[in-house]
Order: sequence, then C-alpha cells, then structure tokens
Amino acid sequence: MNSPPLPVRPRRTRTSPLAWASAAVLLFWLLAALLGPGLLSDSGSSMGDAAVFAPMSAAHWFGTDFLGRDVFARVVQGTRYTVGVALAATLLASGMGTLLALLAAASGRWVDALLSRAVDTLTSVPGKMFALIMVAAFGSAMPTLVVTAAVIYLPGAYRIARSLAVNIDAMDYVTVARTRGEGRLYIMLNEILPNIVGPMAADLGLRFVYVVLLLASLSFLGLGVQPPAADWGSLVRENIGALPLGSAAIIMPALAIASLTIAVNLLIDNLPGRSARGER
Repeated sequence: MNSPPLPVRPRRTRTSPLAWASAAVLLFWLLAALLGPGLLSDSGSSMGDAAVFAPMSAAHWFGTDFLGRDVFARVVQGTRYTVGVALAATLLASGMGTLLALLAAASGRWVDALLSRAVDTLTSVPGKMFALIMVAAFGSAMPTLVVTAAVIYLPGAYRIARSLAVNIDAMDYVTVARTRGEGRLYIMLNEILPNIVGPMAADLGLRFVYVVLLLASLSFLGLGVQPPAADWGSLVRENIGALPLGSAAIIMPALAIASLTIAVNLLIDNLPGRSARGER
C-alpha cells in the first residue's frame, strides 16, 4: 500500500541583502528630506569664516562650497527639493497614467483610441524640449516643475498600465462582472486595479529615477530650483569651479544623486517576487 504523498511546503522567497542595503539608502534619504533640515544647526545659507572649497573635516563633513558654506548642510537642505519634487511628480504621472489606462480598458474601443492618440501626441514632443518650453513660459516655480515632469512621464506610465489593464479586462471574471450588471467604475477599481498594482508599483520606482535625473539636469542648466533654494543638481552647477580641484563640494552632491538612483534601481531589481521569477 502506497503512503500518501507528503504536503509540499511553498518555498519562501528571501529578500536579497542587496535589497536591504538599497532600502536602507532610500530610507536614509527619505528621512533626510523629512527631518534633516529641522535637525541642522546650520541652515547652509550662512557664510562663515571657512575657506572656499575647503576639504572635508570634522567641522565641515563634506567641505565648503564656492562661498564658504557648509556643503553637508546644503546637501541635506537640497534633499527636500530633490526627493520631494521628484516624488510628487512621479505620483502624479503614475496616478494619472493608471487612471486613464483603467478608463481606456473598461470603456471600449472609441475611448481607448481617443486616449491613446492623445497620449501619443505628448510622446511626440521630446521631454527635454518640452521642459525647456514650460520653464521658459511659466518659470521655475515648484508647481511648474512638478506638472512638467508629470506630463513628460505620463505617457510611459499610461502605456504600461494600459497593456496590463487590457489583458485583465479580457479575463473571464471581468466578463462575469459585466454580465451580472456591475458598472464601469466597479470594474475599474475592483476587478482591474488590484491586479496591476504590483507591476505599476515597480514602474513607479523607475519613473522616480527618471524624474530625479530630469530635475537634476534642469537644475544643472540653471532652469530648475532657483537660489537661495538648491537641489542636488543646482549644487553641482554652482560648484562646477571645484571640478579641477576634485573638491567634495562637487563630488558629494553628484554622489547623492547616484546613490539615490542606484538604490531605487537595485531595490526594484531585487524584490522577492522578481528574484523568485528569475530563478525559474
């Protein structure tokens, strides 16, 4: 007599140490944006008696900038602008793109075609050129930067969300929901949206990286956050004279941009679900 087969335990997916390290870096910058400016004794805007482009020391952890200001304080102050503006723009782009994609998938052919052609129109304009036009027309105020970055990256979020939503909309359980008389809003929010949240969360992380790099490039060109405020891109631009000296005043803001973007990318690539799929 054959013994019954033993139950198979589901294999647990372990979180990679690289994912934990990336999450720690990301958490550090988020806390720096939220709490850092309030914990600093030096706002970073006051000019002391320190030398211009002074090296790193106990008094100035990241050295001083072209006016003798503490670079560490300037980087922490700039975190609020870099992370805050990028996060707001990313949430707006992904949120609007997902909402339009749900509407396109649940509304039928004509609405889908109309929304897709409108989004394709935005895609036809190069992102950097659109940003330059918006900044030249409306200035570099924070709302302008947020809306500009959101409009640039909305088409990408829409296309990914639409491709996911259209596949879900063709499933049998969505057809059953329509058959029993459920409305369009119910199908969008209860049948399609829960099944695309995971992929769209990963896409949101990538959009965040793109927005950070876009805002940094605009600030480096002098079109982003304006003085006396500063984000990481403008800190690199205003200390460009320290490049031949290899001063920390230009290296540390650049490293801050690199550490944030690399941490987000590594965290997305090493999520437990993605790692498990890669091993199959």
